[in-house]
Amino acid sequence: MVNCCCGLLTLTQEPVPLKSVEVEVEVRDHVATVVSTLNYENQEDNPLEAVFVFPLPGDAAVCHFSAKIGQTEIVAEVKEKQKAREEYDDALSSGQQAFLLEESEQSPDIFSLSVGCLPPKESASIRLEYVTELAVQADDGLRFCLPAVLNPRYQPQGSGDQGGSNIRVTSIPASKVPYSLSFCARVSSPRPVVKIESNCSLDPLQYLNTEQTQATTKLAAGHKFDRDVEVLIYYKDAHQPTAVVEAGEASAKPGTLMGDPAVMLSLYPEFPQSVMSSVTSCGEFVCLLDRSGSMGVQLNNSENHQSRIGSARDTLLLLLKSLPLGCYFNIYSFGSSYEHIFPKSVEYSQKTMEEALKKVGEMGANLGGTEILRPLQHIYSQPCIQNQPRQLFVFTDGEVGNTKEVIDLVKKNSHLHRCFSFGIGEGASSALISGLAKEGGGHAQFITGTDRMQPKVMQSLRYALQPAVIDVSVSWDLPKNVSVSVLSPPITALFQGQRSLVYAQLSGQIPEAAEGSVTVKYTLAGQLLQNQFNFSLKPAEDSGLTVHRLAARALIRSLEMENRESKDQQDESVKKKVVELSVQSGVSSAFTAFVAVNKGDGEAIQGPLVRRNVPRAMYMASMSRHHRRSRGPPKMLHEVPRSLQMAYNSFSADAAPGGGRSFFYEGSTTREKSRKKWKLSLKCQDSSTKKSKEPGVACWIGDLYESGDSFDSVSMCKSQTEGPPMDPLLQLVSLQKASGCWDLAPDLAAAVGKTSEEVEKQKPASVSQEVWATILSLIWLHGFKMDSKDEWELLAMKAVSWLQAQNVSCVEECVDAGNALLGCKVQKDALGL
Repeated sequence: MVNCCCGLLTLTQEPVPLKSVEVEVEVRDHVATVVSTLNYENQEDNPLEAVFVFPLPGDAAVCHFSAKIGQTEIVAEVKEKQKAREEYDDALSSGQQAFLLEESEQSPDIFSLSVGCLPPKESASIRLEYVTELAVQADDGLRFCLPAVLNPRYQPQGSGDQGGSNIRVTSIPASKVPYSLSFCARVSSPRPVVKIESNCSLDPLQYLNTEQTQATTKLAAGHKFDRDVEVLIYYKDAHQPTAVVEAGEASAKPGTLMGDPAVMLSLYPEFPQSVMSSVTSCGEFVCLLDRSGSMGVQLNNSENHQSRIGSARDTLLLLLKSLPLGCYFNIYSFGSSYEHIFPKSVEYSQKTMEEALKKVGEMGANLGGTEILRPLQHIYSQPCIQNQPRQLFVFTDGEVGNTKEVIDLVKKNSHLHRCFSFGIGEGASSALISGLAKEGGGHAQFITGTDRMQPKVMQSLRYALQPAVIDVSVSWDLPKNVSVSVLSPPITALFQGQRSLVYAQLSGQIPEAAEGSVTVKYTLAGQLLQNQFNFSLKPAEDSGLTVHRLAARALIRSLEMENRESKDQQDESVKKKVVELSVQSGVSSAFTAFVAVNKGDGEAIQGPLVRRNVPRAMYMASMSRHHRRSRGPPKMLHEVPRSLQMAYNSFSADAAPGGGRSFFYEGSTTREKSRKKWKLSLKCQDSSTKKSKEPGVACWIGDLYESGDSFDSVSMCKSQTEGPPMDPLLQLVSLQKASGCWDLAPDLAAAVGKTSEEVEKQKPASVSQEVWATILSLIWLHGFKMDSKDEWELLAMKAVSWLQAQNVSCVEECVDAGNALLGCKVQKDALGL
């Protein structure tokens, strides 16, 4: 396996010049303007070049970059990337202060900020501004994420750093981040703000007006910048179409994007209830599960929390049980290599479901790196099944280096499938996860903090079971002499209640109090449907240039993809368009960079220039740096290869559930053809007494030979200790048959908290055991697990369909008996019977 060039793991003893990060977020409806101020201080005796590589949301439009040194402020300009780099290098060679901000050429959610020639004892404040759309979640919340964690992105063998950006990341455990974060958010909307939630502690929400359409909040005191800051915003009546018209920039030339008015439409198509009341019973459901070593770490830092791979296994159980009879399915898993359960997709039946579940239960985070491209290519090489539309579900923690190559492949095959993507854990690439869904006509979900994966995946399964919308078209009705140029890519996917954004440039004379309308037409389940939305063309007040910048970003991304798709990979005409648009709009792109030079009084800064890489948080399993035995000084964490950490993660996540873990390792002084030999052991500790258990509880002793970034072999030994008891809901779900019914068995009785004798005794004499077991299971779900309804609703619908097909005559008697046995008061109608 090969780690990409950005994968440096180090705990240095060098001073960190970045002291604090201050973030102010202004949310207007579903768009956020984010201003980050990074405060630097050089406490050393030589001038510094500080290089900070950090993540941003994948769809962010970076639109301002400036530096303040003392009372002097220098505003950066957007220039062609190579020219910007040369200007920065020339300034440093001349002893001048210079600042460079550039986007990674491999992934649009990674940026590199270089602060050059910061004199000894000098301070500098860097201001970075970007605008971004807020994604709509399954529960109708709007998600804003301030990425804090940047995991090393896995670069597949042979791909190299094609862009030549030479971006390198210095990563440390999240708990060791040496700079602080302050964060505040102001939210305003035409509709009341119902609530704001976060994975981090927030101060109480404060409303700024009686209508509760404006509110503010901030991070509670003491927050460490050791995790992504996720904020969920909930509005009343959120699913309302909106339009924002923004006047052009006064200094810009009319006829250009920045000189003309721009409009942003948020459309929420509504499908007929007759179509939405039923779900399809066909489809080819293909799951692609990440089994790289990083999937072995915990979903969050809470003690004994489930690992990412463990949560994914539970989720696949729910998903498989919820599939409809008559469909086809297959499950792929990948790491440095890939595997599939069946050579090709098979029909869903009791036999194939059981075979798949057995294989899923054996899956661990033990396949090495994150090479997602090859399994995707194999999936697309498989012929589609007639009348079984392909639905692809991708589960990954998103640590890949070839993001654009993967997204381009999905777009190329978008006519063959819909792609639903799930970013698991801190540090998942938003550009990858969102890009897969956007180009694949599906929906993206992020699972972080204390989120449960299951309800989010089941929401996406509901979308996948909706009939595919085809032949989408958007038509405009505008006043005479007003024309429109759509800047967004064509809409290819629509889902009930989900937002679709359209950006456009308006040209001509717009009359006062004028109105326009947009009509979205599409075909759904054989019906030709349309939704119309009327809106005012009056420009919004105090909107700045937010809409123009987001529109420019949308057009830039489309052009960049067009450049990558062209036969001539160096299509200079398209690249030239991107550079011109980026410079004109002041929005970053893959081909441009922000550069600023402080010429000051012209005097060169003296002394040798020292480079300092500002470390990023990297989410990883906690590892002790203690030596196992007193055989010399302890090894530092940064000396352990990433490949070894991933091997440890995949083992430790499953080795000793319920107990604390300590990691000990030794590095041999023996060198064999320049290969390092590592010897490792893992002990489990009781989380309450902290005393080591017997070695037989869980031991890991491996010899790992490392050469460059590859390793040869790892030997593992796990005890056969039992894990924690299965969640009762999953226990009940695991017993359901593919047809939707349950068998009356001791395991079922245990799952609902009763003995076999109690269950048998209460069964009405006139019903079969399967009918009784199925009704009893439905009563238990409705009586005890309504807070998890999103997870079991689809498999319950399948159970109801099976019961209805049995033409049971004494349903009411069974429901009464089930309520009496379980102590519930569930009505027959509530069960759907």
